[in-house]
Amino acid sequence: MTKPREADLYPAIKAYLTRQGYDVKGEVGAADVVAVKGDAVLVVEMKTGFSLPLFHQGIARQAVTDDVYLAVPADGQRKALLANVGMARRLRLGVMTVRLRDGLVEVLAEPVPFTPRKAPKKAKALKKAFARLRGDPNAGGATRHGLVTGYRQDAVACARFLAIHGPSSGARIKDWAEIPGATRIMADDHYGWFIRISRGVYDLTAAGRRGLADWGDG
Repeated sequence: MTKPREADLYPAIKAYLTRQGYDVKGEVGAADVVAVKGDAVLVVEMKTGFSLPLFHQGIARQAVTDDVYLAVPADGQRKALLANVGMARRLRLGVMTVRLRDGLVEVLAEPVPFTPRKAPKKAKALKKAFARLRGDPNAGGATRHGLVTGYRQDAVACARFLAIHGPSSGARIKDWAEIPGATRIMADDHYGWFIRISRGVYDLTAAGRRGLADWGDG
């Protein structure tokens, strides 16, 4: 199967816009497709896939008209497509996809003003993660072992307590090390650092001692 070309998108796009009452021409000036209906001017920039240059071209055409669309083949991963459509909307760019086997054109976004909706739950989770993180361990990027999270810091605190005091209950670590979720962290054992000795009592595994050595300064 041959790789699609930008030119393969043009016939379907021209036919689609012609049905909308536009007079359509390709490669007009710097624009891939220009459609005119009365005083209205519409521009389409075509690529075989989303890319930063495609967005740049779309933004540049907004100096000519508000009606600018990005056009790509209707294939690829759905998640990536939705992410790129979301970006286009924020830039007030329309999006068209072309199904090459039969020329079906689908408009996924219109070039209209867009106001992102806020997500209170996500904002709350972000603030919670910020408050949980002690210090600024990821300044300049992740550490040499990876990204330090508040959860990781709490696990390190539990491991450090066990290394010093030996097998201990989650309740004791919660009170002494001020880690509210100590019991849950050790029970879930996402890093393989903890082993249950008896009910509610945990000790360090060999992996936990190595983890403490790697992350103890995080």
